[in-house]
Order: sequence, then C-alpha cells, then structure tokens
Amino acid sequence: MIIVMRAGATQTQIENIVTRIEKDGFTAHLSDGSERTVIGVIGDDRPMDRRTYEIMDGVEKSVQVLQPFKLVSRDFQEHDSIVRVNGVEFGSIGVGIIAGPCSVEDRTQMLETAHAVKEAGAQALRGGAFKPRSSPYSFQGLGEKGLQILAEAREQTGLPVVTEIMTPEQLPLVTQYTDVLQIGARNMQNYELLKTVGRSIHPVLLKRGMMATLEELLMSAEYILAEGNRNVILCERGIRTFETYTRNTTDINAVPVLKSLTHLPVILDPSHGVGKWNFVTPVALAGIAAGADGLIVEVHPKPEEALSDGGQSLLPERFADLVQKARAIATTIGRE
Repeated sequence: MIIVMRAGATQTQIENIVTRIEKDGFTAHLSDGSERTVIGVIGDDRPMDRRTYEIMDGVEKSVQVLQPFKLVSRDFQEHDSIVRVNGVEFGSIGVGIIAGPCSVEDRTQMLETAHAVKEAGAQALRGGAFKPRSSPYSFQGLGEKGLQILAEAREQTGLPVVTEIMTPEQLPLVTQYTDVLQIGARNMQNYELLKTVGRSIHPVLLKRGMMATLEELLMSAEYILAEGNRNVILCERGIRTFETYTRNTTDINAVPVLKSLTHLPVILDPSHGVGKWNFVTPVALAGIAAGADGLIVEVHPKPEEALSDGGQSLLPERFADLVQKARAIATTIGRE
C-alpha cells in the first residue's frame, strides 16, 4: 500500500503516519516529491485496513499497489530516479556510457583501455576483477590485484569504476576500490548478495539474468531497495533463446517496458546481448532509440588476445565510432 500525503503536510503528520505503520508491524519507506510525500507500506501479506490511515491528519489518500514489486514501481514514485556516480548521472536527460574490458588482465591492458575510452567519450570504466565463468578452467580474474589496477586507472583518468561483486563476503574488499557494484546475470537472484549490497551506500548495477523475466528482475531490485539502497541501475544484457547466430537475444522490448514499470534507470549491454563485435554498435543505437539511459560496452585494445569475451569486444577506434553515432541518435530523440 502507498499513502499519499497532502501538499503541505507537516513533518509531525508524516512522522505520526510512520509511527503508526511501524506499530502495525510494517516498514515505512518515504519518497519526497516536489509537492507531496509518498509513504510506502512494506511488509508481509497480512490484511490492512486502509481507512485507519486515511483518517489520519495530513493524509490525502491511500493506494493499493497490485504489482508484487513495490518500492521500484512507478506507483510508489512517478518521477524518474537519478543515480549519481561521481558526477555522472544515470536516469537524467543524458545517456551515460560505461566502457572497458570484460576482465582486468594486466596493468598495461587496463590503463591503455581506460585512457582510450575516456578520450572517446566514456563516462565510467568497467572491468572485472572477479569473473564468474562457465568453466572452472577459464580465467577467473586477478582478484584484489585487479581491483588495485582499476583504482589506478580511475586515478589517472578520473573515470568512476564499475566492477562485479560475487559474494557478500567480498563487499568490504570491493568497496575499497570501486564506485559501482555490479551484480552479474548469474547472481541476479542471489538474495543474500542482493541484501548485502542493499545495505551498502554504493550504487548497484543489476544485470538481468539470462533466463529471467522482467518481473523477476524487478523483484531482485526490490530486495536491494528494501534494505535501504535506492541507487540501483537496471541492465538489460540479452536473454537465452533458441537463436544461435548471436550469443544471446537482446530484448529491446525490455527497455521501454521497464521504463513504464519502474522509476529506476535502465541501461543496455549490447556486448553480451549479441556476443559478436560487428553487431554491437547497431544494437547499442537501437537501445538508445528505445529510451535506454545508458550503455555498458566491452572494449579491448587487442581482442584477439583477450582472456575473456574477446569476440564481442570493440577496438578503441570502433568504440569511438559508436560514441559518435550514439550522440547523433541521442540528439535526435531529445537527449544528450
């Protein structure tokens, strides 16, 4: 349920509502708009008497939320959320671009890529220090050494860092070096991990699972918001279908559908969506045209030597071309 306060409701009236919600055994989540405060009532499925709250001072109305996800829904918050990462905004009029290699392989590779994507127009740097791989014999990442290299790249370029966290126990280590915590597709429903990053102050980039519905993605985001962290960016990265010409099937539909259901920013990962570098740019442009708030793109100076995902990584000059075309599409639809 959502309780909408009247315009001009006093702080005391709002606090009285929160006290009553907590007395009834539920949790209150406040969203302050420009004119009104909206209070989300979160808890189990026990029946609630809405009239109890509607007669209290300062209340305009109560609304029953029919969707299973509450805090991430537009019923709870109509206006778009903006997630800010060291001056970079996701969810505003701009289209943010995150770029970098799939994994941190060595210092030279990472620093070369970081400077190249910065020069091309990227606003944040990606790179995996911990890599969940299908085969236990594949490269698993450099761990803390990789995080240290990412931190050095951030220091040299000024780009905020996005990197994946795989277990709750890694949170203290990863947050020493990174700006955005990425939850990969394989961990989208790792609920203990979701709750852990939900208790962090770091923004979270939540990728859709390869076989997850949009509702399941939003319910995973709900876990994070329910713990208090509202800085969540959703990422469509392609789903598994019967098609074999591409690595996955990019669900362009997901972008406008998610934007209609949730106030959270939505970005697109065209690299994992197609798995082949020559298709990355056209799919990226389609995502922007569909309303994506940003892109996350894999870039590598020597894709043929990459230890992971070389086939879907763009050369720096090809990434620069993507950025130029992305600017043209964004301008056409009234974005930056």
